[in-house]
Amino acid sequence: MRCGPLCRFLWLWPYLSCVEAVPIRKVQDDTKTLIKTIVARINDISHTQSVSSKQRVAGLDFIPGLQPVLSLSKMDQTLAIYQQILTSLHSRNVVQISNDLENLRDLLHLLASSKSCPLPPARGLETFESLGGVLEASLYSTEVVALSRLQAALQDMLRRLDLSPGC
Repeated sequence: MRCGPLCRFLWLWPYLSCVEAVPIRKVQDDTKTLIKTIVARINDISHTQSVSSKQRVAGLDFIPGLQPVLSLSKMDQTLAIYQQILTSLHSRNVVQISNDLENLRDLLHLLASSKSCPLPPARGLETFESLGGVLEASLYSTEVVALSRLQAALQDMLRRLDLSPGC
């Protein structure tokens, strides 16, 4: 007996009919929980408490500070930059945080697609290759400043998620 596409579809129908879409409220709650987890991980790294997120450090201006109004695409862009910086540090302290940022970006993409506004691919730092010397000369300072500013940015994102940010 030959089974065509209709036959295969009918065979899969019981499985497909049980699949439910994830409620957007759950995705938003998971996003907030992951942000809180990342902030807790940063707090667990003791040396990040020594620098204010607002303090300017010469040569580290490429690390983003707080953005005035964060849309979902700006949040994704900011997280992409932090992820690029943390990945380049090669520090044991930031490996899990970098992985968490990737997961957080995926959740932001889900939130954006639920609003019918797919996020454009995030651009990293264009001049990142030229910063290699700065990173090598000051790995510790870069890590401390990046984590401090990331923590402030994440706390701001957490507040803004309650306001249902736009695309």
